[in-house]
Amino acid sequence: MRRHGRGVKLPRMAKRSAKSPIALRIEGRLAELGLSASAASLKAGLSRFAISNIQKNPNSVPRGQTLLVLAQVLDTTPEYLLTGHGDAPENPVNRRVPVVTWVSAGRMGRDESQQDVIGYVPGGDLDIKGHWIALRVEGDSMDRISPPGSTIFVNLADRRLVPNACYIITNGDDEATYKRFRASPARFEPVSTNPVHEAIFPDGEPAVVGRVRRSIIDM
Repeated sequence: MRRHGRGVKLPRMAKRSAKSPIALRIEGRLAELGLSASAASLKAGLSRFAISNIQKNPNSVPRGQTLLVLAQVLDTTPEYLLTGHGDAPENPVNRRVPVVTWVSAGRMGRDESQQDVIGYVPGGDLDIKGHWIALRVEGDSMDRISPPGSTIFVNLADRRLVPNACYIITNGDDEATYKRFRASPARFEPVSTNPVHEAIFPDGEPAVVGRVRRSIIDM
């Protein structure tokens, strides 16, 4: 610390920095919900300092999956956090679930834009404690449950493996698939009219993205 005069320490000047509009909207939702920045960050599955870093950096613009999970925890939409427009904080009865591109119901399918929100579907009756996304299904390995074109609702907060439950799993390389879990031995099986599809036997602990709790299709 630099000294001046007779050894008297000069007071440190506080640094001022304007907060970004996104940070201010996040702070507003935290106040409404009675959440701390660290608690909300952890609830979203992020580092406990994720929101604090956004607050400290006026140029920080969270995108993709980070924006999506923060919007879920803050009970609003990515558009609202990003722009201040679109849906402001919503009543759970009117909650809409973001549709995040697609998932392959066959072999592991690569989706290079998997973090993009491409639309919304109603989800007001879903568990309010869940972190929900919706996915469009391609492929026929789950067609007895979810024919191609179905929309499935995935709870990212539910990764506990339950025999006969369905999950989105990933190989950790931006590739994911939709299958039913079976035990003894642990495997993820197709539920299909097409006999070509085979079960996936995970090598070690499977990387579960979330549990599929609903499947719908427009007729």
